[in-house]
Parts: sequence; structure tokens; C-alpha cells
Amino acid sequence: MFINNFDPVAFEILSIEIRWYSLAYIFGILLGWHIGRNFFLRDNNLKQKFDDYITYVILGIIIGGRLGYILFYNPNYYLNNLQDAFKIWQGGMSFHGGVLGIFFASIWFAKKNNDKPFRYLDIIALVSPIGIFFGRVANFINSELYGFESNVPWAVKFVLIDELYRHPSQLYEAFFEGFILFLILLYFHKKKFLETQGLISGIFLVFYSTFRFIIEFYRVPDEQLGYLFLNLTMGQIISFIFLLIGSYLIMSRYEFKKKI
Repeated sequence: MFINNFDPVAFEILSIEIRWYSLAYIFGILLGWHIGRNFFLRDNNLKQKFDDYITYVILGIIIGGRLGYILFYNPNYYLNNLQDAFKIWQGGMSFHGGVLGIFFASIWFAKKNNDKPFRYLDIIALVSPIGIFFGRVANFINSELYGFESNVPWAVKFVLIDELYRHPSQLYEAFFEGFILFLILLYFHKKKFLETQGLISGIFLVFYSTFRFIIEFYRVPDEQLGYLFLNLTMGQIISFIFLLIGSYLIMSRYEFKKKI
């Protein structure tokens, strides 16, 4: 068993706190951009466009992630505290909202460049597990999104929360939604699935949603929401919707792939 007494603040600069969570976002985006650009793209013109596209991705992550959290997880609070909606440094980002933000940002970028959004979305899908991995490790350091009480040998006591030993659900997500999902996507990339636009994105949505849905059974639900329809969490409900979207993408794109 392990005791988590990490300080969420990595260091301070001129009395400004730099948190591990912020560093995880920055490092995940930069590493994802580097790998996506230099390992999954061959065309130099497309690489140049991808450099410009990343700005849209960052905006999509921040705006979509924040709006997703406000709308999906805590609408009542922010309706009564509108000024807090802009305080991103206090936490409160939704992965599913971030995905939607990236999707709409990609449509915007593609329209401006007379291109197709999945040409870029598929690359983002390939490298997203990298950012997810670092983000979930940061959740662990922050002692947030923790699991239920457990006596498994690897249970963790989050001293900032209470004295109970719990499932380190953040690390489960880092492993499956980050590391394992990245390996799965690499496998399909080697099978030339990137050649059919939208197929890799669909595979990402299906596997991410499946892992997230299962791991949520070990994770304490959001206090302000608890359990909802069919005793499922909000994360599970949205993941199921994303699973259906991913399945549709795979079926429609795979049929197209067979025809060509």
C-alpha cells in the first residue's frame, strides 16, 4: 500500500503557483504535437498545416473542456457563480468536453483551409493517449478523481482527502486510457487504417469509452451528481454515447475502406 502526500504545486515563480496539472497539459500537448508531426505525417505541406492546427486544438481543449465540465458536471454552481467559470486554474475540466471542443475546432480549421477535418482529427486521436496519460498522473498527484475504499495491495491513502486506502483509479485510467490505448492505436496505424479518414478516430472513441466506462465502477462519482440514470455516473453515460459515435464511425468508414 502507498501513501499519497504529493504537493499539487510543482514550484512557484514570483509567488505564482505552477501546478503539476498545468505542466501535464503543457507537456502532453507539446509531446503529442511533436510525435504527431514527426512520426505520423509525411507530407511537408501537411506538417505546416498541422503546426497551425495545434493552436485550434489548444483552444478546443481549453474552451470545450471547461464548458463541458460546467454543463455536464456542475451547471447549478456556475449559474450562481458565473465569475468562477473563468477560473480554470482552480480545476474543473471535462475530457469529453475537450473532445467536442477539438471536433468543432477541427471543422473550423478544415473549413478555413478547404480541407477535411478527419485528416487532422485522426492524428490527434493517435497522440491523445499521451496527453491522457500525463493528465491522469496529474490527477493522482492532485488527489482528485480517486477511487473507492479498497484493501488491494496497491491501494493508496490520499492524505489530502481522508485516512482511507482507496483504488488509485487515476492510475488505472493512465494505464488503460493512456498507455494501452496508445499501443492499440499504433497497431491499427501499422495496418494502414490512417489511410481511411475517420477510422482511427472511431477506434479511439470506442476503446477510450470502453476503458473509461469500466474504470468508473472503481471511481468515486462526482459529489454534486452522484449516480444518475440506471445507477450510472455522468462519465459513464457520456462515454456510452461516445462509444456509439465511435462504433458508427468504424462501421461507416470500414465499409468505405472495403469498397476502395
